[in-house]
Amino acid sequence: MEDLRHMTEVECMCVLQSKPLGVDEDAPGELIVSVGEQVTRDNLQALLKRALVVSTELGKMFQRLEKRRWQRVHSTALRVSAHVRSLIQEYSTARSAPADMQKYEKSLLEKCMELNVITERCLHTEDEYFLKSMKEAIHEILTDVSDSFSHMIDMALANEIQILIRQIEDSDNVFAISTAISNLLSLTQDGPQLCSIIAKEGAVVALLKICRQDCFSSLYAHALRTLASICCVEDGISQLEEVDGILCLAEILTDGACAEATRAEAAAVMAQITSPHHSSTQHLASFLESMQDIVTALISLCASASCGEVFLLASAALANITFFDSMACEILLQLNAVPILLQACRDRQRVDTPYSKDQVVTILANLSVLEQCTADVLEEKGVEQLLVLLNEKPSSSSPSEGAACERVQQKAAVTLARLSRDPLVAQSAVQLRAVPRLIELCRSPAERNNSDSVLVACLAALRRLASECPDSIGVSDHQQLIKPRLVDSFLLCSNMEESFV
Repeated sequence: MEDLRHMTEVECMCVLQSKPLGVDEDAPGELIVSVGEQVTRDNLQALLKRALVVSTELGKMFQRLEKRRWQRVHSTALRVSAHVRSLIQEYSTARSAPADMQKYEKSLLEKCMELNVITERCLHTEDEYFLKSMKEAIHEILTDVSDSFSHMIDMALANEIQILIRQIEDSDNVFAISTAISNLLSLTQDGPQLCSIIAKEGAVVALLKICRQDCFSSLYAHALRTLASICCVEDGISQLEEVDGILCLAEILTDGACAEATRAEAAAVMAQITSPHHSSTQHLASFLESMQDIVTALISLCASASCGEVFLLASAALANITFFDSMACEILLQLNAVPILLQACRDRQRVDTPYSKDQVVTILANLSVLEQCTADVLEEKGVEQLLVLLNEKPSSSSPSEGAACERVQQKAAVTLARLSRDPLVAQSAVQLRAVPRLIELCRSPAERNNSDSVLVACLAALRRLASECPDSIGVSDHQQLIKPRLVDSFLLCSNMEESFV
């Protein structure tokens, strides 16, 4: 009876999910949600939800097995078996499973049955030696069940994704294609593993095919946004490069007839594939061929951006590209990037968050390595703007916003240190009272949000200014922040508490 209780709970839930809600007694009984009539998106969501339930139960079973709580182990095994059986039955009703998947389903059900039998045997004995050997056997079977279940779910997801991709490739209906793209985009939000499956099934090729057809121009932005999500994994970037996707992105970015939203989404894809977090970006040979056009289009988009989101996407792509190849910095200087970026910083409509300022100051920090950057900065009162960025503070308690403000302060200090190689910049910084602010950031952990990276950058900037303008720093500050080795000054200012326990 105890076992039956757990079995019927699961089965009752399955039945209840198929019942209509609030159906008129005189009306014909139609199911509001019928598994056999669900669209692909519903199949996928149901599959993911049920998979999460099974995965959670398997995790609990591993924990209970370690604690040797045999009654709970057995009841959990019964629940897992019931959930797996229901999942397979529901999916088979909604969709014809591939032959390979059917083999996995049969094998998985057999292993679940074996798990039920062996866990039940543990309830009827107190022999410690027997229970110890059974624990090892159950652990092995449970591992097999987990692996088989994961593989079966991946195959089912791949099957559903293939159906979505065929809808994109074979349909001429804009609404049908848009719906399929929306479903793909929704799936990409469920993690990198699913993004890898989507990429391997050919979604990148299908989306780029849409972006190369004029008749689907209304879908470009939607397709590109989905493409950016898929390219968060290496498989997506590899697929993009194989089918000359970068050339397609460059064409969209440089096409003045394309809507701003479309070009912004193309910039988002560019930012994603050039992210320093990806190891494969160094292999994007086709990117180097189109760099001049891409960089030109992106800085133009920054200059004409109608809102903060568009500017953020374009500037993020530029920031990544300046890390990607030093030639991009030279191109940007030729395109008057410094005035464009500094003017944008003063425009609340375009640069309205610490995240946007982070991208701007990243580009400026990378450009400041080149000597010709100095004249543009001085002409546009860039030193004054850098001091504004040194005062950046979060407007909320959001950890991500706090981290963005730290990056802004750090990179502003780095940029100031690099530019201060020029005596004119150093003198301008001193006149604008950069030294007191840098000292405050060094001495007050709260001002720099306890960030060690900001502290190091500010110490470096102070030392550069002290070398160019020795009289700008007081005696006590000089003794503590300038004269010692950098590491000693860092330890003096750092709020780290050492423990020798």
